Amino acid sequence: MTSAEAVDCNPPYLHPEYKNTILRSPRRPLVELPDEWFHHVRGPAFGRIPVRPGDNDLTKQHTGRPIGQFILLSGRVLDSRLRPVPDTLVEIWQANGAGRYVDKADPGLLPLDPNFTGAGRTLTDADGRYRFRTIRPGAYPARKRGLYRPAHIHFSLFGPDARSRIVTQCYFEGDPLIAYDPIAQAIPDPRGIDRLIARLDWEGTEPGDVDSALSYEWDIVLRGAAMTPSELAR
Repeated sequence: MTSAEAVDCNPPYLHPEYKNTILRSPRRPLVELPDEWFHHVRGPAFGRIPVRPGDNDLTKQHTGRPIGQFILLSGRVLDSRLRPVPDTLVEIWQANGAGRYVDKADPGLLPLDPNFTGAGRTLTDADGRYRFRTIRPGAYPARKRGLYRPAHIHFSLFGPDARSRIVTQCYFEGDPLIAYDPIAQAIPDPRGIDRLIARLDWEGTEPGDVDSALSYEWDIVLRGAAMTPSELAR
């Protein structure tokens, strides 16, 4: 492994341009837990409700059609040697087509969509693949005046044990707002930003009329030199 391959692409705890890190970043040295404490607890963690068929289709969770551009978002979950990781729990949450979350923490400047909740989950198959059908989230204004967050979808993944859980987010190819996003720009190496961008997969696009869906591909690496930048890495 070369030093270039091993460069750390994870964001720092404190990045003042991303104002929330000022409150979130630790002010004291971290407590290192022993390996036997929980690190080898087997994943994934399901909570009280098991994953059900259709949980990965966010466009059919209500009686009506959600507003926005339908997309397919799929890819592989890989380990440190870029081998597929099967039976991995993949959860997503996102804003609606107007850029609004169904969450009390959302400032409520933008409209809700009664036919879109913005959360789903699935398990990877034997080849480590996951697939979601959803809508492309809208960009939304951040609390810093004049700043818009690019379209993005949040991900939580549980690998084969607790050490391989990551929380991250993906962006979309060609979005000019990525270059102005303080969260994306907190990543110290451009290769790290590149690992967060879902690429248009024209061949996988579903044709049709109102229910046609653009396809995007995004692979997620849980650990190792090519790890997908994680919000929990620091």
